[in-house]
Amino acid sequence: MRFEINKDKLLYHLIVAQKALSTKTPNPALQGMRLEVLEDHLVITTSNADISIQIKLEDQSLAIESTGSMLIPGKYFTDIIRKLDGQTVTLTQGDDSLLRIEADHSDITLNLLELDDYPNLVFTEKEQFVKINVRTFKTLIRQTAFSTSTIENRPILTGVHVKIDGNRLAAVATDSYRLSQKAIELESDYEAMQAIIPGKSLEELVKILEHNQDHVEIHFDQSRVLFKYRNILFLSRLLEGNYPETSKLIPKDFPVRIKFNKEALLTAIERASLLTTRDSHNAVVKMALRSDDTVEITSNAPEIGRVLEEVYPVDEVEGSPIRIAFSSRYFLEALKVFASSEVTISFTGEVRPFIMTGEYDEDMLQLILPVKTD
Repeated sequence: MRFEINKDKLLYHLIVAQKALSTKTPNPALQGMRLEVLEDHLVITTSNADISIQIKLEDQSLAIESTGSMLIPGKYFTDIIRKLDGQTVTLTQGDDSLLRIEADHSDITLNLLELDDYPNLVFTEKEQFVKINVRTFKTLIRQTAFSTSTIENRPILTGVHVKIDGNRLAAVATDSYRLSQKAIELESDYEAMQAIIPGKSLEELVKILEHNQDHVEIHFDQSRVLFKYRNILFLSRLLEGNYPETSKLIPKDFPVRIKFNKEALLTAIERASLLTTRDSHNAVVKMALRSDDTVEITSNAPEIGRVLEEVYPVDEVEGSPIRIAFSSRYFLEALKVFASSEVTISFTGEVRPFIMTGEYDEDMLQLILPVKTD
């Protein structure tokens, strides 16, 4: 097997494929990249058991002398290609299970892994699939996946619950302390279906998708989901089980509503959180609506100091004075995903969930449970 290709073109696709490389696995083969050299293109495959990536690489710079397949140590291979000088790299597989890498003044050999140990991965595209604008889909993931749980004691909460009905796709994520909900309108109608996609899979996928007007295809199977974007196939397992009924968690009546300038509120919360405990999960900030409609943001660390910030609502406040405490990390992560310049926070009570909405963030809300304090 022997071919040459533009170094930068190869490196770009290796970096994408590397996102599915396994670093901790009892199977050393999963630390490898499967490279198939066919008559007119390359196929690069990686997998870490949770996600798998397959890339069909075609390029004008690709010149194939002979075909073949091999399993290359993925991390070493990518690092070597990244550091090479010159515009063209030549790869040759010898009979002695070695890969020879030549570029400019470099001549490097790399021991290959045993190809027979690599799992047989199937990337099946369905006749019926969901098609979504890439930019819209990236926004959907960015505004929901961060609320998935990172604790494995309730595996179902580590996923994003996706429901499709007609031309509407709704996504919900919660770790039981906060909730993110977003819905988008699809370009076509589809049969009703639902699935739970691991949040980590979506976070890796969003790193691959570029912010453009292309489309991504979503091919659902019973236990897996396949995303097709340009020449990239991204395969993820689905989570099994019943997702909790989250619609009942969202309050319907809000005695208190306050509209803020997003940036003013963001910077005030960030300053207040500077003196909170270094354990970000327990970093508590307090918010109080005074009778003169000024909002106080406070935090107190007895061994360090105290912060008091005043924030002025941008519209007339609805409701009476209220005091509430919450995780500054949860609040900031939710606030940062809004595209709107103004955000409305709606309260149901001092110890009940509150929600955040934005005028230009249609069909999206963020819910946070307050923290009880003395």
